[in-house]
Amino acid sequence: MPDVTIYHNPNCGTSRKVLDMIRDSGVQPTVVQYLKDPPDRQTLTALIKKMGVPVREVLRSKGTPYEELGLGEPRWTDEQLIGFMLEHPILINRPIVDTPLGARLCRPPEAVLDILPQAARGQ
Repeated sequence: MPDVTIYHNPNCGTSRKVLDMIRDSGVQPTVVQYLKDPPDRQTLTALIKKMGVPVREVLRSKGTPYEELGLGEPRWTDEQLIGFMLEHPILINRPIVDTPLGARLCRPPEAVLDILPQAARGQ
């Protein structure tokens, strides 16, 4: 069985849909409710690197302290932005899915299909 982890917020419709898509593919993922059990710096940094996206792409602005903290300002370094995400896990955009085939911020939900093993996708 493939090793699949979803960083999940059960209150998010997109996150719930991605989790359903993974399970419908026949995979039982490890579910990390990152608001209750946030990743540590090493894990978050590794996920961002594996996704191959800028740190700012992982920042969630809606419904978070993004504006109050002034995180849209260019003065913040990647390390500082990661620090804010660790201090305020609600700033981590979701869902992030990590598989042996890669990691993705699954917005739109169908992005998860690119990193599920083909056998799990039914192909």
